Amino acid sequence: MILKKSAMAGTLESSDVMITVTPNDGGGIEIDLRSDVAAQFGNAIRETVRAVLEEMEVTDAAVTVLDHGALDCAIRARTRCAVCRGAEAKYDWSREDG
Repeated sequence: MILKKSAMAGTLESSDVMITVTPNDGGGIEIDLRSDVAAQFGNAIRETVRAVLEEMEVTDAAVTVLDHGALDCAIRARTRCAVCRGAEAKYDWSREDG
């Protein structure tokens, strides 16, 4: 999936995460993580974001993750939503593998 524009999903509320994706023409995947729990869970958060991008076949994106204690399922959903918005694509939220 190719990002056409910058897009975001999520909030800055406690237990949520705000994901912003921006096209990164030929620059690969860059993840900027800001989280109070980055020391404990930073690698896991980055791996989750990277896995969703890989599943959605996104190869060039600058991603900013502003985490406030979100669960893995929230990180996945917010990342998918931001990518779909940025790619101007629809996502079938009823899929069982999502």
